[in-house]
Amino acid sequence: MEVTVQWVKTSWTKESRGGEAAAFRNAVPVGFVVPELPPRYAHFVRMSERDGFEPRSGEKPLREVGVSLRDEGDRLRVLARVEPMFGVPPRHRRPPAVRLLPGQWVRWQLNYRFSSALGIRGWSYWLDTFNVACGPVDADVFLSEPTVLVDERGPVR
Repeated sequence: MEVTVQWVKTSWTKESRGGEAAAFRNAVPVGFVVPELPPRYAHFVRMSERDGFEPRSGEKPLREVGVSLRDEGDRLRVLARVEPMFGVPPRHRRPPAVRLLPGQWVRWQLNYRFSSALGIRGWSYWLDTFNVACGPVDADVFLSEPTVLVDERGPVR
């Protein structure tokens, strides 16, 4: 089964939590055009406060992407993994896996907050967005509205 995966990772500190900086951060894209990729690789886009949220694009082996994919015959089973386990917010109840038919895609979002060792440097935050399509799709598929949206973003104060 043909699968297209894009992982968009956005990271920031308290400097981008409010006001104009937060508005700028919240306006960054959560989907990009997918370049040609080798089999079993995902498109990886990283945006960080340190780089002015400028997208940095690359590729990662699917096994390094925080999403579980399983071919179930006529459907693709997709479940985002929560990593690492020590981040906030806690997720006691998670949504079930999504099962996609060919031509469908899911956008799955998870956010995290971390404190530095001993709390010296303050908190850091990140948002993982996993865009996963089943079957052959156009390179700009993730610029449209997803078939399924799973929003696991929680309070990270």
